[in-house]
Amino acid sequence: MDIPRIFNITESAHRIHNPITREKLAVLGAALRLKSGDRVLDLGSGSGEMLCTWARDHRIIGTGVDMSQLFTEQAKLRAVELGVADRVTFIHDDATGYVSDEKASVAACVGATWIGGGVAGTIELLARSLRTGGIILIGEPYWRQLPPTEEVARGCLADSISKFLMLPELLVSFGRLGYDVVEMVLADQDGWDRYEAAKWLTMRRWLEANPGDELAKDVRAKLSSEPERYATYAREYLGWGVFALMLR
Repeated sequence: MDIPRIFNITESAHRIHNPITREKLAVLGAALRLKSGDRVLDLGSGSGEMLCTWARDHRIIGTGVDMSQLFTEQAKLRAVELGVADRVTFIHDDATGYVSDEKASVAACVGATWIGGGVAGTIELLARSLRTGGIILIGEPYWRQLPPTEEVARGCLADSISKFLMLPELLVSFGRLGYDVVEMVLADQDGWDRYEAAKWLTMRRWLEANPGDELAKDVRAKLSSEPERYATYAREYLGWGVFALMLR
């Protein structure tokens, strides 16, 4: 079980696999008013930066689930590096359908809502692991401005304009599902730059080390096209945020 290898290659040097920065992760942890001993479940936990830093800074107890073997191993190493390996557990598994045996104070899916077939299904899945009065965290893209054409939407790696909502519409959609939005932390363009541009040096170094690999042609094509695609489309049109929700 693993994610497509291309993602393991392009994001192998990432600590955070979405556009949020370490500084904004810290802002989010403080905004949630986490307390020592709070349990946090993170489905699609990537390389574990959120759980590890919150365990260090807020003394939470965390469980992360991710289907990338590489990222899961990196998360375990990060926990050791930060001295929190006794407080966080990382599981290499498919987060689709994962329900925790112990109810969490915070149940999160920060940028992988495909595990529930979209936002609504992912919220429903997370709620099954959440204690009464707990908080759900959803990380999700939105349109900063509506793309003028479907071609522009595809340039943002969206299937169509209808794939994402504008920010006000996204916030309203949470209410329709029966949840109050109680906090949000939005990525900025610097966060997007760090997430996207960091892939380019990783790809270049990988190509230099693996010229004969079966994926070298695909990686070369991505390195040649991604800077222009990102600057032309995603940087201008696509937003991303983490939204904290509580059941009404």
